[in-house]
Amino acid sequence: MKKLTKRWQLFLYAAAGMGINMLNLMVGSYLCSALLVGGFGKEVVPYQTFAQRDLIIPAVWAVFALAAKIIDGIIDIPMASLTDNLRSRFGRRRPAILIGLILVVAAYLLFLVIPTRGATLGNTIYYGIVLCVFYSFYTLTMVTYYATFTEIVETEEKRRTISNVKSVFDIIYFILGYVVVRMLLNGLNIRVVALIVLPLALTMIIPLFMIKEPSSKNIEKTKTVGLFKSLACTFKNRTFIIWMIVYAFMTFGVQLFLGGINEYFSFVGMNMIFVMVAAFAPVPFTLILYNRLTRKHGFGFAFRYTLIIYSAGMLCMFFVGLMGGGAAKTILSIVTGLLSSFAIGAIFSVAYSIPSQLAAEEEENTGVANSAMYFAVQGLFAGVASGIATGVVLTALKGSETQNSGAMKYMTLISAIGTLVALILTFALPRSLVELGSQNKEKAKKD
Repeated sequence: MKKLTKRWQLFLYAAAGMGINMLNLMVGSYLCSALLVGGFGKEVVPYQTFAQRDLIIPAVWAVFALAAKIIDGIIDIPMASLTDNLRSRFGRRRPAILIGLILVVAAYLLFLVIPTRGATLGNTIYYGIVLCVFYSFYTLTMVTYYATFTEIVETEEKRRTISNVKSVFDIIYFILGYVVVRMLLNGLNIRVVALIVLPLALTMIIPLFMIKEPSSKNIEKTKTVGLFKSLACTFKNRTFIIWMIVYAFMTFGVQLFLGGINEYFSFVGMNMIFVMVAAFAPVPFTLILYNRLTRKHGFGFAFRYTLIIYSAGMLCMFFVGLMGGGAAKTILSIVTGLLSSFAIGAIFSVAYSIPSQLAAEEEENTGVANSAMYFAVQGLFAGVASGIATGVVLTALKGSETQNSGAMKYMTLISAIGTLVALILTFALPRSLVELGSQNKEKAKKD
């Protein structure tokens, strides 16, 4: 594959995933929530639910939501093997991205088909199947795209650059999703807003033009391996598996907050728009601090700093949520968002930089080119963690909320616990990963 060398190329390529990620945000944070009335304040129900009534059975939906995330992770593994070993005159990556893009958009549109009946088993099964299809082909698209981070640049520094820039674009779509979309929902129904967002999916066309790879029909067989061998090579990488355990707990904490953010702010009386702007707008600048910490002390130190800051932000938000109304609560809620901004960009960046770097090291050491499999296995761990967070814990909190138990206020507390567990587990990471990116380490090697 032809390498990207110019800075503008890295920036443009990193922007490609923003649209599909935006669709994923809409499904996870808005469209799934729009199926149930529970957890919303009465004043927002006409806008943030599809039909102002339950369309699914909550207990059955919890099973489907968890199953969709698990299936998403499991099916990614054969899909990753497919893209790693694909033989076509257009290469390996572009055909997989195109197929995934078409099908994920189709599933997104099917999610917007609103039945006339109320909460029925048929409706629950329909949305459950559509959710499974969406997540499966969302990850086919993105796991292929992320796999190219290993192949389309040559050095660890450029992988970190493209990952950091990608995380900035993640913040852009988060601002669109949690600020602009939230503003639109003050007067438009979620179904209309979802259609307004859809054209952003066209950003995924960018890799189809920027990836320059020859026909893979005659690719050297020694460079790729079959499904089971590829999976075995990935799971034998001890550093990667320990990282996956850390990543899973981090994902649980982050996805619980992101998945229930709409209901949470509606319940605790904070201004979601103010908090999200405070949390996301400074991220490009806070990433500079994260990168400086990485260069000076290594990845391990910088990542632990990130988890501590995020956990502190969630804990502060929990206590602010318990306060009564007034200007003091508004100001303190903005402060919690600003505190969280020092962690958010880095949390997104590591999801791209670490697997791509470990896959590149695997290829250098063994000759096995299976970068997509690393992201697929990461997707499996993340899928299970997200499924537990949003399909089980969040649904349970929302179900309790219909009984006026006030359970939603504990969401940020549970989120903080998840990331604190991840922080503790980072001390089991191998030294090679902890010191990754440290200029002191590179200087010592040269000396």
